[in-house]
Amino acid sequence: MLKPQVNGTSNVGSSRSPLFGNRAVLVPGYGPANVLAGRVPAGPRRHRKEAGRISCSVRDVLTETMKPDPGAIKVSCLVTVRPKVSNVLSSMAISRGLDDITDLLGRSIFLELVSADLDPETGLEKSTVQAFAHKSSLKDGKQRYEGSFLVPKGFGEIGAVLVTNEHRREMFFDEIVLSGYGDSRVVVSCNSWVHTKFQDPEKRIFFVDKAYLPSQTPGGLLTLREKELDIQRGDGRGERKIFERIYDYDTYNDLGDPDKSDDLARPVLGGQRHPYPRRCRTGRPRTKKDPQSEKRASDNYVPRDESFSEVKAVSFSVKTVRSVLHALIPTLENIITDPKLGFPHITAIDNLFDDGIELPPAEKKGFLQTALPSLVKAISEGKDDVLLFDPPAMIEKDKFSWFRDEEFARQTLAGLNPFSIELVKEFPFVSKLDPQIYGPPESAITKEIIEREIKGIMTVEEAIEKKKLFIIDYHDLFLPYVHKVRQLEGTTLYGSRTVFFLTKDGTLSPIAIELTRPASPTAPQWKEVFTHTSDATGAWLWRLAKAHVCAHDAGYHQLVIHWLRTHACTEPYIIATNRQLSAMHPINRLLRPHFRYTMEINALAREALINAEGTIETCFSPGRYSLEISSVAYDKLWRFDEQALPADLIKRGMAVEDPTASSGLKLTIEDYPFATDGLLIWTAIKQWVEDYVGHYYPDPSVVKSDTELQEWWEEIRNKGHADKRKEPWWSALNTPEDLVGILTIMIWVTSGHHAAVNFGQYHYAGYFPNRPTIVRSRMPVEDGNEHNLKRFWEKPERTLMESFPTQIQATRVMAVLDVLSEHSVDEEYIGDLPPEIWDDDLTIKAAYERFRGTLTEIEGIIDERNQDRNLKNRCGAGVVPYELLKPFSKPGVTGMGVPNSISI
Repeated sequence: MLKPQVNGTSNVGSSRSPLFGNRAVLVPGYGPANVLAGRVPAGPRRHRKEAGRISCSVRDVLTETMKPDPGAIKVSCLVTVRPKVSNVLSSMAISRGLDDITDLLGRSIFLELVSADLDPETGLEKSTVQAFAHKSSLKDGKQRYEGSFLVPKGFGEIGAVLVTNEHRREMFFDEIVLSGYGDSRVVVSCNSWVHTKFQDPEKRIFFVDKAYLPSQTPGGLLTLREKELDIQRGDGRGERKIFERIYDYDTYNDLGDPDKSDDLARPVLGGQRHPYPRRCRTGRPRTKKDPQSEKRASDNYVPRDESFSEVKAVSFSVKTVRSVLHALIPTLENIITDPKLGFPHITAIDNLFDDGIELPPAEKKGFLQTALPSLVKAISEGKDDVLLFDPPAMIEKDKFSWFRDEEFARQTLAGLNPFSIELVKEFPFVSKLDPQIYGPPESAITKEIIEREIKGIMTVEEAIEKKKLFIIDYHDLFLPYVHKVRQLEGTTLYGSRTVFFLTKDGTLSPIAIELTRPASPTAPQWKEVFTHTSDATGAWLWRLAKAHVCAHDAGYHQLVIHWLRTHACTEPYIIATNRQLSAMHPINRLLRPHFRYTMEINALAREALINAEGTIETCFSPGRYSLEISSVAYDKLWRFDEQALPADLIKRGMAVEDPTASSGLKLTIEDYPFATDGLLIWTAIKQWVEDYVGHYYPDPSVVKSDTELQEWWEEIRNKGHADKRKEPWWSALNTPEDLVGILTIMIWVTSGHHAAVNFGQYHYAGYFPNRPTIVRSRMPVEDGNEHNLKRFWEKPERTLMESFPTQIQATRVMAVLDVLSEHSVDEEYIGDLPPEIWDDDLTIKAAYERFRGTLTEIEGIIDERNQDRNLKNRCGAGVVPYELLKPFSKPGVTGMGVPNSISI
């Protein structure tokens, strides 16, 4: 049996390295053979030529004239690799066999140790020390590879490891641990895919777990620090390959498919006409019909390390989202042959949770049951599988809650979208749109209507002064699209305003809904205000008006509050971080957990959720104009500084500054569950960031002199959010306080903000009458249409049911929301990473442990609040407790848990 070779091999004796150019030759641990040649002095950061790392040859080692260096130290190496658990394609069989031979020969992984120090005599980079790691044992489901190095005396501190994957398949490296060199182990946390050398000869660079600002970088690592960033920036040319780790910017020019059909053409989002954040560039060819648009793909490129882990891929992407989109939905379309078929009555909707939809025998039946066990279930032996939905939490607790005004109002503070409610500061309401195009700007909600609805207990002026009136205003955003949307089949749209009154017990009561249709060349503006009435007709019109408002809120929540403000706006931060901040930069290390999986889920969204005829377009009221409306919202409403929770609350009039409060704010509505819990999370994040930043940046001069940091912030503003680059509200980055503010916003958006608007989706929208994504019919009183009025008077429930989503729309959205509300088994929650990741700096480790402790305390505080009967917006008969911002959760659809990142 061949013995593994761990100190060198005859096929690495060349002095030419694919990654680093010409190299000198070094035999590690053998003094007389330390022959150095072709070395290039280190120079300024961006002007040095690449200095050589030195190769070694087994033939040199065996030369009789060589004498072992008596000062050499034997260093053991343990590499932990996560095996791929996906099915192996038949075409990979040969590669597997060759990899087995490579393992047998002990040449699985080729490693090079890099000294952090320069040679004190020459000022040059020291030679690397090289060895193979051979396959050893399997432990805890992970493959271990072992090797050993002879490190020469005076090598200095180990700063990095260069890795060459000798296999023909990529490998996922967890970590590299070096033992026997000094008093403690040297840990290199990789958490990265390593391509095979047959895909690309470039060696992978992994730095040890120690943070350095650019100015503090040891001399021996300067070249590698810059080289790694150059690799990740790429050159902006060519189509990206799946194994690459290149980050670059592009517009959203791949949502449509004009080559397939003119009806699938969509505008490019990003640029002067349709401002938008940038996404990751894929480099795919342009379409034939539209040179501005990129051809679509079934699997969008993301940099390799942004992909789901094998555990996540199995539990989420491969077996759930793609199953829903590419297998379940076509199956439903085959069952529900009439795409316009609605639900005849409420009982038919309830049957989705009681009896389900019977799935016909098919080849994919078993696959669906395996991939979607929570949805596809066998009722009993011998029967076909059915699509059976679990009852959402709010219906489980109170089946009729969706019908009540109290719940409608409560969810503005403690539901799926708590970001739209705002204080009324000015009255009367006046549109800012051009009256020559859209009609009179004055609202139909008058002083008399409001005072009548609040029973005359105070005047409008007094209500505004006492901060009693609140509004959700979707008038100006939606009104320009009303006529466009109405040209689409099976949907309609209005501009809307909904006014609420704050009662003495701290709850909101809806008092008026205004729906508006703008003027057109053939008809004047139409607007009407709907209120509570004591007659049956008025009561049903109020319910229909609420359905329209709920659909508006569902669309705004999904397109703006959720997709735009978290997913889309975060992607440029991720791209800039990987292009400008080295892996050893402390801010990169801080942000990395908060960017996990976001680019992959965004790519999946472009494939089947936000694309032309995707779930959003086919199931939400704005239809094909959905993403275009989100572009308008980005242009008119989005500001980076207002993504901070305190700034957002103050802007909406939901809070004022209060230096005496622990959060620095006094809430306008004291029982505002999202805000009260959110401020706990925000404050904890800010304290952790302050401790972290203060450790590395003791004064403004360090911030200003950090070249990587300054280039990072410059790139976010000028490339990632290029359409907003001239806005005056962008923060400067001159002080530690500036940096704390920027980082706290980013971490809050990826954790607390996203959790609050994502993981309650099935709880609150799974029963779609509570939050219909689309209303298909106009109000029966619009323009006095006698036919519509007659049908409405005869059977108002029928009018409501005909307005709700069709059966295929409803089940499609319910299936997607069930998946998107689920925590995977490998979820990483805020503050729940092992403190050992900060072992290299005990000050940071202590700060992180304080952060973890604070989040544990927040769990208890939220539990106590949900038991407080005085807090009627989160506690009461049949009320779903507000748990969306509880930091931790078990896997599944739980309605709680704040992950570190936008991971779903």
